[in-house]
Amino acid sequence: MGTLYLVATPIGNLEDVTLRALRILGEVTLIAAEDTRTTRKLLTRHVIKARLVSYHQFSGEGRMRSLLNILEHDDVALVSEAGMPAISDPGYPLVRSALQHGIAVVAVPGPSAVLTALAVSGLPTHQFVYLGFLPRKPGERRKMLASLEGEERTVVAFESPHRMRRMLQDLNDVLPERPVALCRELTKVHEEIYRGDAANALEHFMQPRGEFTVVIGGAGLRAADHWKAGPVED
Repeated sequence: MGTLYLVATPIGNLEDVTLRALRILGEVTLIAAEDTRTTRKLLTRHVIKARLVSYHQFSGEGRMRSLLNILEHDDVALVSEAGMPAISDPGYPLVRSALQHGIAVVAVPGPSAVLTALAVSGLPTHQFVYLGFLPRKPGERRKMLASLEGEERTVVAFESPHRMRRMLQDLNDVLPERPVALCRELTKVHEEIYRGDAANALEHFMQPRGEFTVVIGGAGLRAADHWKAGPVED
């Protein structure tokens, strides 16, 4: 029986990959990639020659069965377009199915947009809630944001650039004055971390571009107080 390796890949900078990840990618029989073009760039950069097939949200049951058949005898690496496979990622069904068939699943950890954004946000990190991608429909998005009114933990979510301003308007209406950190293009050339509140962010991001990871402070925090300089504690 083979092993399904969940290999974390860079979220931007191609140097952000572990030695173990490179070794596994070079040793497995097959790499199943969400985006073969992105994965090919990584493999070419590190001179790894490997058999590569696509596995994404539009892959049918036939592709999953094919991968499970290979896993009966050989090792397969699953990689996302960026970051950790199976986290807000179409790889989850394959992981679940592999486990149901008695196939070992092993994580090869590495880059994560969620943890990277949380770490640099400047917001509390001892506890947090991860929402994945926020709802596309305005009503559903506002409902989800409203459900966070009493949530004291830091919240992390993903948002696309073309919905960013609408999300910020909803956030300003539903949770005004909450401190936010908007992390754009993490680890890439045009990386930007904006810290403030939703109202000021609307003025800053007139034409949002790139991928965003949104970090929202919990109930009880106000942006005006949180981002204000205070005495340094020993």
